[in-house]
Amino acid sequence: MNKLFVTGLLIFSALNVIGQTKNQIKFTAKITNRNSDTLVIRGRDNFKQVIPINKKEVFAANFDAPKGFYMFSDGTESSNLYLKPNSDINLTMNAKEFDETIVYKGKGVDESNFMAQQALKDEQFQKEAFTKEPAEFASLLEAKKKTDIENVEKGNFDPEFKTALKSSFESFNQYAAQEYERASKANRLNGKPSPDFDYDNHKGGKTKLSDLKGKYIYIDLWATWCAPCRAEIPYLQKIEEKYHGKNIEFVSISIDKVKDNEKWKKFVTDKNLGGIQLFADKDWESEFVTGYGVTGIPRFIIVDPKGNVLNADAARPSSPELQTQLDSLLK
Repeated sequence: MNKLFVTGLLIFSALNVIGQTKNQIKFTAKITNRNSDTLVIRGRDNFKQVIPINKKEVFAANFDAPKGFYMFSDGTESSNLYLKPNSDINLTMNAKEFDETIVYKGKGVDESNFMAQQALKDEQFQKEAFTKEPAEFASLLEAKKKTDIENVEKGNFDPEFKTALKSSFESFNQYAAQEYERASKANRLNGKPSPDFDYDNHKGGKTKLSDLKGKYIYIDLWATWCAPCRAEIPYLQKIEEKYHGKNIEFVSISIDKVKDNEKWKKFVTDKNLGGIQLFADKDWESEFVTGYGVTGIPRFIIVDPKGNVLNADAARPSSPELQTQLDSLLK
């Protein structure tokens, strides 16, 4: 799931744990196509609960936690939950369709289910509203906030949860407006000559974008410290394998700081990263990066064989949309 912004993530980053009294929580999870044998629940004040899978193929644990917002991760993706006193939570999902299949059952799960569904609504809004003209986008965004507030108000939720969610909707609107402006600027680059680069190649020497003319180029802007970037690597490796021998080059450009150049080299070697691995000259201030107005990573770009921008904000390797587009281009 491609999440440029997700309400739950904004909540988690912005709010403190609501209660200070620890309460017993019973948590179980049954996950098909799991990415890991361990789940990790994190919260404020360095809260961390590690839950290993048992012999019955179930993640199960009893633990104490203050009431409030938490995030769980399977090591590849993450989502949000809300813990209340004496909750008895049973989570089921398919890790290959992570957010789309999350269902909480049991006691004290209404808030968590609401956030899971809200994340999907936010993603759908992104897909639909980001294609609109500015005035229509603003209208849709305001209407969404009104509907979101109405939905949380009529739900049978913890009062403090309601207050926090309504506050998060304001944050969502501000961030969505910023993302829309960023996406609009990126789209204006489509069809125009791409900014060039001349960066150090992991295999030695330097590589220019113009050296690769005649082929489609899929560019991954990333860094070794970026968890979402690292999460995309297995998907990128599969994409590279699928289109090996086709008229396309896969270029990964690290924007790690110069002092971390050796760390980058070791990471590329240890992870056996494929494609063309390059190191930007001035991290975030590199001309190629600023030319695309990049403010967050990972960021993916497609350049056509003539060196023109085909998609300045392309789909991630984990998105089925990317393979659909590449199949169309390389047929």
